[in-house]
Amino acid sequence: MTRVLVVEDNDKNMKLFRDVLQATGHDTLEAKTGEEAVDLATEHLPDLVLMDVQLPGIDGMEALSRLRADERTAGLRVVALTAQSSRRSSATAEAAVSSNGAGKILVVDDVPENVRLLEAVLVPRGYEVVSAMSGTEALGLVDAEEPDLVLLDVVMPEMDGYAVCRTLRENEETAVLPVIMVTSSIGPEKTKAIEAGADDFIPKPFNHDELLTRVKSLLRIKRYHDTIKDLNRTLEQRVQDQVAELERLRELRRFLSPQLADAIVKSGDKSILASHRRQVAVLFCDLRGYTNFADSVEPEELMGVLGEFHDVVGRLVGRFEATVGALAGDGVELFFNDPIEIEDPGFRAVQLSCALREEMAVLLEHWRKRGYELDFGVGIALGYATCGEIGFEGRSDYAAIGSVTNLASRLSDEATGGQILISQRLYADVEGRVDAEPVGEFTLKGFPRPVPAHNVIALRSA
Repeated sequence: MTRVLVVEDNDKNMKLFRDVLQATGHDTLEAKTGEEAVDLATEHLPDLVLMDVQLPGIDGMEALSRLRADERTAGLRVVALTAQSSRRSSATAEAAVSSNGAGKILVVDDVPENVRLLEAVLVPRGYEVVSAMSGTEALGLVDAEEPDLVLLDVVMPEMDGYAVCRTLRENEETAVLPVIMVTSSIGPEKTKAIEAGADDFIPKPFNHDELLTRVKSLLRIKRYHDTIKDLNRTLEQRVQDQVAELERLRELRRFLSPQLADAIVKSGDKSILASHRRQVAVLFCDLRGYTNFADSVEPEELMGVLGEFHDVVGRLVGRFEATVGALAGDGVELFFNDPIEIEDPGFRAVQLSCALREEMAVLLEHWRKRGYELDFGVGIALGYATCGEIGFEGRSDYAAIGSVTNLASRLSDEATGGQILISQRLYADVEGRVDAEPVGEFTLKGFPRPVPAHNVIALRSA
């Protein structure tokens, strides 16, 4: 929920702002003085400050200066609103707040002399005036000119002021456009004007000062409403962006670790998943004795064991920033350094495998107590692969394809229970940071010459 600090010393205006803001789902803070505004802004750090300029004590401009001078509140979004124009307010507002220029007013009256009279009152005060001689013309000008306020005569031929006002209120874009009805009639006419949706009513002949005061007051409220409308539009866009981001994240979590999925979402598109070449460390791990075990237990027990195994691996995936490749029952493929590059991917893969061995020791003991004769083995290789998203519409995986993947898989097949076999290239990369023993050469399917390998005993202390 967005929190808005309203700074206004007029109780009537404060109530109007409170009602509008809370009705549109915003939380409000309220201050009647500049000093109070500074204290509340510093304490609560609201999302928006609506600041009246003319305040008792320090005025709105001084309060704003104090906010900008404090690094805690320097970045707050502040809108300064006032019905008056001054050099000081304009200069300060230019630097940090939205300035209130004089508004555009639509005067609607079928008597040209009345229009000229209102122009004579409003134009010298800096207001821009556009005029219409009929209700139909007025509605057209509202769409074309987008006035900030309408001064509307009641008695006009064809479409009277009440009909114009009702039409404005029925249109979402003009439902809150300020309307002041001006007429020589009094009494019941005022009630009818309010029922038609008018915001205020001034009888003819009007008092110039009273007219200007009411115009200023309604324009101030209009600016507050416009600010809130813009804020709501921004919030709606932010919500849409977040929903889209969550949807992308949901899709990516099917095959990426949480950290990598978050990074891809933040990139804003899927270009990072396009096919490319990169050096990666590939790790394969699978269960020993799985085939005989699967033939001897009920499917429910089998699924329970696989779930426990995958849970152990899953906890380490996020910790060591691995990308999940293939999940094939008792086997798991992980690779490192893609799609997001990480530091020292080969050593990171060895670290994960050692952590996995420690956790699997506990799980294997638990299985043995239940009569399950299972173990696990790991194979890791370092080299270049073609990486990217593969699959078809509705189903895809992220894969690293190449001889490095095949080598890691073959080493995993050769590993005995508890062994972590690594390729010669990977050993050269991590030598000095691990204790490992050579285990000779293996004749592996798909490789023309015997392949040397090492068994990782443990990580060396830093």
